[in-house]
Amino acid sequence: MNIWLVMLLGGALTFGMRISFIYLFGRFEIPVVMQRALRFVPPAVLSAIIAPALLMPDNTLDVSLSNYHLMAGAVAILVAWRTKNTLLTILAGMATLLALMWVSGNI
Repeated sequence: MNIWLVMLLGGALTFGMRISFIYLFGRFEIPVVMQRALRFVPPAVLSAIIAPALLMPDNTLDVSLSNYHLMAGAVAILVAWRTKNTLLTILAGMATLLALMWVSGNI
């Protein structure tokens, strides 16, 4: 019974925090400086998630050509830049990673 209570309270607290920001941002005018700053949050969060996965696949910094994650990430960046297509970017990056690992015999 205690686990259900913890889960319900955690869900209620999470929901309360999120809805409070939605409610407040809907009622108040956000300063222009804050609006400009908030535009950089998604790229910063995405970079913080992706950079360690590309640069440190084995928990050590690896910027060599044998880092297949980095090579596949570079291909995905190029595809994203040229096409602006999310699905094509994901498919190109995954296909490159799979091909590099298959050619090297790591699969």
